[in-house]
Amino acid sequence: MSSSPENNLDAGHQLAHEFCTHIVKCLTLAQGKNSSLESAHAHFPPLRIAIAYSGGLDSSVLLQLATLARPTYSTQIELYAFHVHHGISPHADAWLAHCAATCAKLSVHFASRQITLRYGQGEGIEQAAREQRYAALGEMCREYHVGHLLTAHHLDDQAETVLLQMLRGSGVAGLVAMATHNTAPSLLGDAQTMLMRPLLAVSRAQLQAYVDAKQMPHIEDESNNDPRFTRNALRLGVMPQLAQAFPGFQVRLARTSEHARAAQSLLEEIAQQDLKQCKVDEQLAIAPLLKLRSERRDNLFRYWLAQHGKRMPATAWLREMWQQLASQDENAQPCIIHPECQIHLYHGLVYLTPRYDLQTPSEQPAPFVWAGETRIEFPSFHGSMHFVPSERGIAQEWLMGKTLQLDYRQGGERLRLAANRPSRSLKQHYQAAKIPSWQRERTPLLTWQGQLVFVPGLGLASEFMPEFVSEAGACISLHWQPTL
Repeated sequence: MSSSPENNLDAGHQLAHEFCTHIVKCLTLAQGKNSSLESAHAHFPPLRIAIAYSGGLDSSVLLQLATLARPTYSTQIELYAFHVHHGISPHADAWLAHCAATCAKLSVHFASRQITLRYGQGEGIEQAAREQRYAALGEMCREYHVGHLLTAHHLDDQAETVLLQMLRGSGVAGLVAMATHNTAPSLLGDAQTMLMRPLLAVSRAQLQAYVDAKQMPHIEDESNNDPRFTRNALRLGVMPQLAQAFPGFQVRLARTSEHARAAQSLLEEIAQQDLKQCKVDEQLAIAPLLKLRSERRDNLFRYWLAQHGKRMPATAWLREMWQQLASQDENAQPCIIHPECQIHLYHGLVYLTPRYDLQTPSEQPAPFVWAGETRIEFPSFHGSMHFVPSERGIAQEWLMGKTLQLDYRQGGERLRLAANRPSRSLKQHYQAAKIPSWQRERTPLLTWQGQLVFVPGLGLASEFMPEFVSEAGACISLHWQPTL
């Protein structure tokens, strides 16, 4: 017997209560508090949260549920909706208008960002769209000072992710899939924004039931029916067959993901122990690395890449890399290309650097005036200069207000590191300090009125280091931090 509209509506209200509870649990977990609804009601700190809102079924449900939860915490939650206009579909402008109108009706702050999709170099349109969408969402989070970004990923999305990773031959880390909440600096562009998925325990069927009960208008993206896209192929062809043969398979795949998460936690503990034995400054020593079992060595290297926010390499790539690194003599300087970085071997140390082959050195110097900042970013030089109060360094009084300049090495520069030592060419200094050749041409120099002031990796010119400073903390230590 079919259910009446009234019963469907009651079911919708029940789902709304359950989903609101999921949202509250997610938020309270992120705050490190008790996850019960009652405790959250009493102790929830003020929060500014945003919904990643495409206008599709999933995000439409999440937006409405977040608005239903809001009155309970009316003085503690400020709600935003962020929409990314990809410009691919001919209906994209209409979707933007729909989302803006919906948010106006719900009294939700609305913001959007239009992007021009770029992809290439082996990168598919799905991956490019995902990365650029998250980058745009991260920009909006920073612009509006939003600390929590909620996405509408659900149980079926989790199952799709696990299946997709299995079909790609991913290891344990790949099977971990999505967490209820985590930071994602490589996607959002910072490590402060909390990415949250309060509906991971909810199935797509439950979301559909809620939409049917509420008769909720939402966008139907025609690209979701295109089986040429990998996830659509799983969603439209494979998963319905699995549902027939293995009812509830999504829950079991999610359980598999949790088992993988526990195993990955142990692997990370082992990697941390191995890193202590192999790390020298920010590099890895090749000798202790090659003494590890191959599985343990791969585990450490993947962990090291993850610490720098880089994509996990394929097993075949790792084998080729170790083969190249192990077969080199002490004078060799091999360079292995990773899609997002480069691996160098120099004097027994393994270095991780940016993809220099994808960068064009800036030909224009960058003049600037230091006004007391702790850090100044120099995007054209792919790094940042840090200014740290110190007992030794350059006099703060002298440094303040000076017009300094950052530029690449031109040739012929000389540097005196101490008053009682001779001036030497940068080439001699670099060789003595064992500065790798690829760093010498990509490390900017700090000058003032044509005089060399500071060389990253070597130090401050003695002419600019005061012999005596009476006031504690009146010196500034300079540090150059390249961007990986």
